[in-house]
Formats: sequence, C-alpha cells, structure tokens
Amino acid sequence: MVSIRSFDGGGFAAYLSPPAGGRGPGLIVLQEIFGVNSGMRAVCDWYAARGFVALCPDLFWRIQPGLELSEPEIDRALALLGRLDQAKAVDDAAAALSFLRTHPACNGRAGAVGYCLGGRLAYLLAVRYKPDAAVGYYGVGIEKSLDEARNLSCPLALHLAGLDKYCPPAAAAQIQAALAPDPRVTLHRYPNSDHAFARKGGSHYDSAAAELADLRTIDFFVRTLSVKPHSFESLWAEHIEHEFRTRSTEKTLATMVEDAYVNHVPVLTGGVGREQLREFYSNHFIPQMPPDTTLTPLSRTIGDDQIVDEMIFQFTHSIRMDWMLAGIEPTGKRVEVPLVAIVKFRGGKRAHEHIYWDQASVLVQLGMLDPASLPVTGIESARKARDPNLPPRKLP
Repeated sequence: MVSIRSFDGGGFAAYLSPPAGGRGPGLIVLQEIFGVNSGMRAVCDWYAARGFVALCPDLFWRIQPGLELSEPEIDRALALLGRLDQAKAVDDAAAALSFLRTHPACNGRAGAVGYCLGGRLAYLLAVRYKPDAAVGYYGVGIEKSLDEARNLSCPLALHLAGLDKYCPPAAAAQIQAALAPDPRVTLHRYPNSDHAFARKGGSHYDSAAAELADLRTIDFFVRTLSVKPHSFESLWAEHIEHEFRTRSTEKTLATMVEDAYVNHVPVLTGGVGREQLREFYSNHFIPQMPPDTTLTPLSRTIGDDQIVDEMIFQFTHSIRMDWMLAGIEPTGKRVEVPLVAIVKFRGGKRAHEHIYWDQASVLVQLGMLDPASLPVTGIESARKARDPNLPPRKLP
C-alpha cells in the first residue's frame, strides 16, 4: 500500500501493483462499493500482469478507511455509499492520478478504469480532470451527469449490461443519445449480461462477457496509453475489419508489407507476396466467407513484434469455402471451431499470419468424419475451449 495526499489536505491509502517489466502506462482502478477488497486487488494484479502500473485508491477513507466488504454484505455497502461524497471521491481519484503520473514505474501516461460505482467515477474523472483515457464497467448513475459530457477530455469506453437494473434501458438510451455522437466515445453492449458481470465469483459473473470486455479494455488502453508508434492490436483489428466487414482486398493488402505471406496451416492455403495474396483474397477468401461468420475472442498475447490470438470461428457452411473446404459443396451445417492466429508485424504493418484450427473438428461437424470410429471431436472442442471446466474426454 502507498499513501496519497488529497487535494484538501488529508491522506489516504492505495493498493499499488507494478508491472513485471518494472515500467509502463498507469491505470487508476476505481473500486466498487465494497472497498479495496481482494477482488479489486486481483483486478490491479491482472492489469499489472499486462504491463500497466495499477493503483486502486481507497475512496471510502473519509467514512471508513480500509473498508473491505464482499457481495453478501451489500446492504452495509449501500448504506456507506449513501454517505459517500462522490464529488470528493472524484477529486481523490484525480489526486491518485497525479500521484501515479509522477511515480517512477509510470511512463507518464495514465488512464482510469472503474467498476459499478467506479464506472461512474471513471466517467466523471474524464469530464472533470484530464486522464489520458477512461473505461467504465456498468457505471451506475452516469445518465445523471450527462450535462458534463461537453467537458470530456479524453477517449472514453463504457461497457453496458443489458439486464442491469441499476442502468435500465431508459438510462442506457440516454447515455447512447448523449455520448455516441462523440468520436472519442465507444459504447459496448452486453445484452444478455447483468450488473457486475465481470466480478469474478459474483452472482452475476458472466465469463464470456467478462473475457470480451476485458479484451476490449486492454486493446483500448494499449491504443490510447501506449508510447509505441504503433498498436499491434489496432493494426490487427484494422486488417480484420477489411477482411470481414468492408470486404476490400486492396484495403486488406494496404495493412501488409510487400513481401507478406499468409499460411492456413491445416490446409496450406494462402499466399506469398502481394500478387499471390491479391489473387487469394479477391477470389477465394473474401467472397467465400459465409455472411454469418463471427469471431469470438478467447485470449490474446502481445509480444515485442507479434500477437497470438485465440478465438472461436463460427459460420454456417452456406457457400463454397475453397480456402478452407476446397471442392466441398455447401452443406448448410453450422460450424464452431477454435482457431489460433500468430501474426507478426514489421514497420507498423502485418508481415505474416500463421493460422491454425482443428480441421478434423470441422469435418465432423459437416458429417464427413465419424467421431465414433476416430479419435476426433466435433463442436465439443469449441465448447471445451470456451469452458475449461467441462469434463475431458473419457479414455479407454
């Protein structure tokens, strides 16, 4: 724990988790109503493991310093919340931001991420002070302060839960109407998730939604807080955008170096160099991607010059897919398969892709392999990748 001086002369504690590399961008982690408990400390450690200097200030210090409650104690937490001076809590968050920016482990850039109460405070910090970026998870009461949105000073991302009774549809609509027109604001919706869907061990924890929100948050902070000239994640996202949404061969190629190559390892499709890739993307990949294709992220690892992405690739085999299923006519069957992309960058552009997936799982789901007579699986591989707690295959 470290000690921080408030703007009005008091002092309060904060949990500090430095990155393993010793130095990186700063993140103020703004607490839920339960104080700086083990859950919030774990969140700080999670960000620190990804290269950030994470600092969680004790925002209840004026009422009860060192508060640590859990979800079953929500009535007590709500009673304390009713006594909290939220304007001073924002000031204290700003004092923590100033402290973090001058900390030896911080590279000088610092943002804020908040949860529940902290989600609202992250928004208020972004409109009253000047963090370099801010993210709010299921913030409570943001719609009551939208008149301050004109003072927004930085990129802002908000994660909104569709089933959140603390931010019902009417409130979410107000937030959408006020903030969506601002190009610095990104709103993410999770229609089937409830309040606190990212609180591990909580009654509304949704692992899939939490994983997706966390990936989006890390990507957002890498883009907005990184001191590197290029964000590998944003470059990779731009490439995927042109492959799957704009469906433009030339825009896809513009994200790649001249001698780039693509290797779909299970089936040896792809190309080497600009001309082969132009032919591959324009004739075999982009026009032969089923219209209902989706990519659901599972994990991401970022290195010095490459990204490793793990995802679930989902589609209906409604058209020919020679890049994946050469010579096989459409079966109309639904397929879900784990897929891994190893993407290397050079000079701010994509240099190569190594793409791996379980082709046997695809063929089982299309009815072309019999899992009863071969050591292969179908959709179970995707389900197991999503939920590692599913039982393993029984062995003879």
